[in-house]
Amino acid sequence: MEGMVKCSANYVPLTPISFLERSAIVYRDRVSVAYGDIKYTWKETHERCVRLASALAHLGISPGDVVAALAPNIPAMYELHFGVPMSGAVLCTLNVRHDSSMLSVLLKHSEAKLIFVDYQCVPIAQGALEILSERKTKLPLLVLIPECGQPAAISSPGILEYESLLEKGKLDFEVRRPRDEWDPISLNYTSGTTSSPKGVIYSHRGAYLNSLAAALLNDMSAMPVYLWCVPMFHCNGWCLTWAVAAQGGTNVCQRYVTARDIFENIAQHKVTHMSGAPTVLNMIINASASEKRPLPGKVAVMTGGAPPPSHVLFKMEELGFHVTHSYGLTETYGPGTVCAWKPEWASLTPEAQAKIKSRQGVQHLGLEELDIKDPVTMKSVPADAKTMGEVMFRGNTVMNGYLKNLEATKDAFSGGWFRSGDLGVKHPDGYIELKDRSKDIIISGGENISSIEVESALFSHPAVLEAAIVGRPDDYWGETPCAFVKLKEGCNANAEELIKFCRDHLPHYMTPRTVVFQELPKTSTGKVQKYVLKEQAKAMGSISKGNTTSKL
Repeated sequence: MEGMVKCSANYVPLTPISFLERSAIVYRDRVSVAYGDIKYTWKETHERCVRLASALAHLGISPGDVVAALAPNIPAMYELHFGVPMSGAVLCTLNVRHDSSMLSVLLKHSEAKLIFVDYQCVPIAQGALEILSERKTKLPLLVLIPECGQPAAISSPGILEYESLLEKGKLDFEVRRPRDEWDPISLNYTSGTTSSPKGVIYSHRGAYLNSLAAALLNDMSAMPVYLWCVPMFHCNGWCLTWAVAAQGGTNVCQRYVTARDIFENIAQHKVTHMSGAPTVLNMIINASASEKRPLPGKVAVMTGGAPPPSHVLFKMEELGFHVTHSYGLTETYGPGTVCAWKPEWASLTPEAQAKIKSRQGVQHLGLEELDIKDPVTMKSVPADAKTMGEVMFRGNTVMNGYLKNLEATKDAFSGGWFRSGDLGVKHPDGYIELKDRSKDIIISGGENISSIEVESALFSHPAVLEAAIVGRPDDYWGETPCAFVKLKEGCNANAEELIKFCRDHLPHYMTPRTVVFQELPKTSTGKVQKYVLKEQAKAMGSISKGNTTSKL
């Protein structure tokens, strides 16, 4: 229309940096970060992040450079989520459970110019740098993050120290905002459940929108108190690093995630919000009497990362937690859907409510579309809760692409949608429900078996703490369900009992034929590493050649 002018007055690239700048004014004297005896206000956090950005620029970090971080949920890790983008650089948060070999691969692939390392992770980081040195790869600068309030113990020359670096930064530094909101803000490597992790690129625009969507789907009003259980290195803490700043909340940081620490922090800080994978929820509901503390009020919990068993959701609600189920992938900035609650469901039994809440739901407000489609024809499946298809996303909170992997990016976006690789159904009300990863579905005698459904049945057994289902090769059926189970402390159950329990709760063809009792291998974000269990099941051979139970 005539008369329109696009200019700096009416168009500014979206970026989460603005959340921090606003909170430094509105909530300047309110606590932004709490960690043990350490506390910062929003004014102080803003100043520290400006100094950090200034110091990085002084070290020669240019817009578009990658700056890596290897640290748990500590104040410095939170500050890096603003300080690095404010220098114009791209933040690459790395999994603290990586070994030196994997870390060296990711540092080389990302071409990180500098890496911030928590003092506990220094041996792993130095091991990675040694590997890179042997391969004649240019090494990133290393900045040591000591424990808050503790003096730094730097043993090697050439290593910088976090607080000393901040002291060199200038408060009058001109923040380098993105020229284009599609510019990258962060680089997140997938969790490593595949043999070659991919580098997922997030934009300032996507991070801004997903942060606001995360705050909305969590009913996060002004000044929440948020307890950090989700690693900030995982999808930038599901974008809640930025969302909490948008609402001027308090970030309660914790180095370790244990049931005792969770209950103590909730009681001490009067926590209002937290997030965690179903494994964290499972830890909470199975906490001992000595670990549990009364909740000071209702605590809103967002869960995702893996489909939560309805039994776990039911028990969480019994304890006084209000659980919101979200679903997404690294490629969707973490949460992309929400099981939006309807008032009419409140009249259902608690068990029925928990079953509905375990669905993945609908797209959140930051995402344009969510659908279940036939991956070949790209037609939507009927909303009959039976026909399975692939979960697909479309919108502004989908990644820019995979770093240095154009072919994988094109494959992921084939057909104009992001293909998740997850299989699900659509209910008549439009809500989706995950059934499995396409690679995890078990095909037995021509029947598709959802490992999620079998796991959910096992979780409802009173003796079962954790369960994972994979396919075991079978000469006759092709494969049969194999259950890997960890029992609750002090509880006993044998394979025959669990198999009978499943037979009573599932169609017979879905019942596990094998039960293995052991610890379940997990990623740092609580996802069970099914590829490890698949190798174990494969090594067992056909069911006709072995027993129905084993103990490792």
